[in-house]
Order: sequence, then structure tokens, then C-alpha cells
Amino acid sequence: MDSVLAANLMPDFNQPHTGDDHQSISAANDAGVNTVLSQLQRIIEQRMLTARFQPIVEMQNGDILGYEGLIRGPSDSPLHSPINLFKAASENDLTVTVEHLCRRVVLEQFAAQKLPGKLFLNVSPECLIQRDVRYGETLDYIHELGINPERVIIELTEYQPTHDYGLLCDAVFHYREMGFEIAIDDLGEGFSSLRLWSELKPEYVKIDMHFIQGIDHDQVKAQFVRSIQCIAEKSGTRVIAEGIETQAELLTVRDLGVACGQGYHIARPHPTPTRAISAEVAKVLTAHNAHSMRKNSSNFEQTIAIEKILKTSPTIPSKMVNNQVDEIFLQNPKLQFLPVVDNGTPIGIINRYQMIERFARPYQRELYGKKSCKEFMDAHAVVVDKNTSMQDVSHIIVETNPDHLINGIIITDQGQYLGICTGPDLMREITQMQITAARYANPLTQLPGNVPINQHIEDLLEKRHDFSACYCDLDHFKPFNDVYGYRRGDDIIQLTSEILKQHCDPQLDFIGHIGGDDFIILFRSEDWEQRCKDILLTFEKEIHYFYSNEDRERGGYLSEDRQGKKVFYPLVSLSLGVVKSSLNKFYSHHQISIAASDAKKQAKKIHGNSLFVDRRAENESSVIR
Repeated sequence: MDSVLAANLMPDFNQPHTGDDHQSISAANDAGVNTVLSQLQRIIEQRMLTARFQPIVEMQNGDILGYEGLIRGPSDSPLHSPINLFKAASENDLTVTVEHLCRRVVLEQFAAQKLPGKLFLNVSPECLIQRDVRYGETLDYIHELGINPERVIIELTEYQPTHDYGLLCDAVFHYREMGFEIAIDDLGEGFSSLRLWSELKPEYVKIDMHFIQGIDHDQVKAQFVRSIQCIAEKSGTRVIAEGIETQAELLTVRDLGVACGQGYHIARPHPTPTRAISAEVAKVLTAHNAHSMRKNSSNFEQTIAIEKILKTSPTIPSKMVNNQVDEIFLQNPKLQFLPVVDNGTPIGIINRYQMIERFARPYQRELYGKKSCKEFMDAHAVVVDKNTSMQDVSHIIVETNPDHLINGIIITDQGQYLGICTGPDLMREITQMQITAARYANPLTQLPGNVPINQHIEDLLEKRHDFSACYCDLDHFKPFNDVYGYRRGDDIIQLTSEILKQHCDPQLDFIGHIGGDDFIILFRSEDWEQRCKDILLTFEKEIHYFYSNEDRERGGYLSEDRQGKKVFYPLVSLSLGVVKSSLNKFYSHHQISIAASDAKKQAKKIHGNSLFVDRRAENESSVIR
């Protein structure tokens, strides 16, 4: 009977509708719209909204940075969901009104609960640029509530594309003048979030949850977050990972060096939120000050020249007028850029879309159509020599203006125009280089593995460079793993890699991860011995944070040996064995490996953190505890 009833309720599309049918359908639709509108008006008039607050934590120590203010409609209403609420507001031209009400409700409840830290306040670009109230209303209201503007971060959330970047930048400037900070929400998901980042230079960017969920087993997502983190470090922006829902995701995000995190695994949104994270999450984040797995790129990343991705492109002289340039673009739909070259020397570049945008404005064609193309030219285009490495080009772009990725890069040969490369081609090639490097890198520390280690030793020997090979090995590491767990063991290995990086010169020294708890340093620094001593001192200081108070006080812990007997083990220590290439006749990496391993074995015979230097060619050996 249900299926018959359902069939009878469905319109018969094969039969012509009468005028009464159309009137009935229209009236039903109007009734539905009026019902939603009346509910929305009642919510606005009676302020029937409640706030939810979700903590955002510092990944380094588990402290709560602040809270994102979220909004909910009445629980018994179809407008309870913020998605439905703002959809109804948009359909009835009430977006700004609803957003202002949401902002007030969140601010009031944040102040009433006296929540610590910062408040991330969701604001759409459309609402931010409202001329009548954009600069004063929010500031006056938060002063009434007793909130310092420096505690409020305006979190820009796009519900529709942003068109007027000039007006938006102007609004952001005035809010910053009043003490507010800026965050961009859902990076990687919105209409133009990357351009917003470039234009607004926010203090925070929030990576969309799509790239966080499942990141622990998705290398593409991990590489995306790693790339965003790299740009953030260069631009002084802090990254917040949204949507962390499992411990595996939390650990991966932490190890990638992301500054802050947010998600259900940390804490769910709540009207009266927690003021401290759970013990389980705190234990993960405070294990070792969250040493990050940043790749040791010195002497390892390939330095492929930009010439590899060079493309030929037609050029134009600076005397060509804009109408002629526009005609070239119209006749060549796939042409994205036109380098401006005079007598073989590049002086700028014209972007297809920027030119079309300029001509689309009123009177621009009449004013500039017959003028030199220099009027619309980017005179500050990135110009690099063909032998410049791709890594160096990417650094130049990040440090100047990421917009150059859109405009393209001009390539020259001894100052003369040679060709051009595009931003997507550059990023694609760099990503491939990173994938190739990662193939031979240790997955835990991202340090070079055995293949590049051996290659580097052979290269040093071939060029007859003097160097000191330092074999690094952890003592009593296996029983620590048995007592404290493999995850804490991984944390110690990462700590060790970070300490080695801290005390090595990236321009001279090479660090490799042989495997497990074994590392090697190929020192070319003249003060290598002092660096070894500093490594031992730092390790001795940091390792204490991995133990319970009881184990620290007695200087060790009990664990079972292979026969199942309880044995007392001292705290994990670090042994360094060094062999100098200049004092021995080495011809291959095999000989260096054997000699360094022998020196390490001598160091491990010494109790505690120790350094053994093999100086047999000087008829002596040096032992330093």
C-alpha cells in the first residue's frame, strides 16, 4: 500500500498539466518558502541561536590556543544546522543580518564564560566589506563585553566567490589597525583560498579537513600538508589542521610540524567547552615537545636546473599597444602569458587574465587601448638564469610574491631572453623531486637513507675532500621500547635526528639515518669535535623528559631480558664513534662504514654518553666521556 500511495503522490510527467495543477504546485512551493522565511525571521527577532566552542590546541605542548565559535539554530527547527541556516538566509537576502546576529551571540557567550585564549570568529568576506558597519560595530561591541581585540581572530569563510580583492584588503587592513588578527578557513577547499592567502597575508591558515582525514595512510595528502607548512614557515603564517578525528591523524599532523590542531579527537564543540585537553591527547603531544620531521635537505635534494622545464613562447616589444596584445590573446586561446622583450632583454610579462580583467572595466579600453603594453605589464616578473636550481626558484617566489606562480617565470641565458616556465610545471617538477628523494629517505626522520649515504661518501672520496665520519648509536634502546612502547621509542629517534641537525652545519655536514637507532654524520666542519660534545650534552639534557619521575631519580628502569629475567637498565645514552678520512687510506664507502662501525663499538664500551675518536694513524686513540 505504501508503494501505491507513493506512486499516486508522484506527478505524472506523461500527462499535460492543467492550469490548476501549476497553481497548486506553485502555491505549495510558496508555502514552503514562506514557512522557512517565517522561521528565519522568528529566529532573528527572538535571537534563538546558541554558540558552540571547539578548542584549538598547540601541537607542541597541548595548550589551548583558543576556541572557534560555532553557531546552532533551535534544536527543533530545520534551521538547527548552520548549513541550512545560512542557505535560508542567502535565499532571503538576510545573510548579513544573520551573520551579525551570530557574531554577537558568539561574542556574548565567549565573554560570559570567560574562556581563556583567543576566539576564532567566523566572518564571510561579504559581511566584512559592508561599508556601513564594517569598521566600527564589532570593535564597539567587544569593548562593551570587555574583550581585548587582540584576542579575536577574524576567520574568513567563503560561502561564495570573492571578487573585489581590493575592497577586502582594505577592510582587513582596518581590522588589523584595530588589533584583530586574520585567519583563512578551509584552505584547499574554497573558491580562492590560495589567492586570499597571498593577498591578505593572514596570521593563521586552516587546512580543510579533507586533507587531514586519513592523512596517516595517504601520501598525497601528507605531501599537500607538508607543502603548505613549508610556505607557511616562509611567510610567517601559523597552520591549523582541521578535522583531526583519530590518534593516527593527530600523530601524523604533529610529526609534519603543523603548529595547531582542531577536531573531534581533540575535543568536540560544546556550549561549555573544556579548558584543558584530555590526558590521552596531552600524553601524545607532550611526549617530547613534538620534534617535527623536517627533511634534512642539505646535500640530498636534487638541484635540477630550471632549464629542464623551459618552454618557448612568443614575445612582444614594449612599443606594442594594448589593443594589439589583446588581439594576440584572442587569436591564441591557449596562450597564458606574453613576455615583453626589447633587444633580447626581458623587461616584464603580461598575464592573459589580468589583461582581460583590466579591459572589462568601464572605459579602460578607451583609455589604454592605444597605449604601450607597458601599462598592463608586470615589470617585477621573476627572471632567473637557466642554470638556477628549481629549489632556488621556488624560494625566490615564496620570498617575493606567490602571485608569480600565476604569471610565470622568465628564463634567461647570460641576461638574454631564452624562454618561460609556468608555475604548475615548476610545482609538478619539485613535487617529483621530493618523491624521488623520499624514496631513499628514512620514513620516520625523513633523513637520507643508505643509498644517498653511500653516494655522498663516494663523492667526498672522489673529490678528495677531508671529512670525519661519525657513527651515532643509542645505548639500551630496545629495553626502553619494551617498557615505554614503540611510539615513545620513535619519539626518541626523532629527538636524536633533531639534535644532530641542530649541531651540524647544513652547508658543510651531511646527516644520514642508517636505520633503527643508528645514524651517521659526515663532518666537513673544522670544529667537528666540539659539535660532537655539544650533541652529547644536549642529548643528556633532553632524554630525561622521556622517563617517569621514579625512573629518573634511580637512573634507570626494570625490564625483562631475553630469558624473561628482570634486569635493571640505565637511561638511554648516545655513543659516537669517529674516524677521520684524512688519516687513513680509504677508497670506498665500504671501508669508511667498517672503520666508523669499529669506532662506534669502542664508544659503546664506555658507560653513559660517550665519544671515541679513532686516531690510530697518530698512534693514539681519544676517548671522551
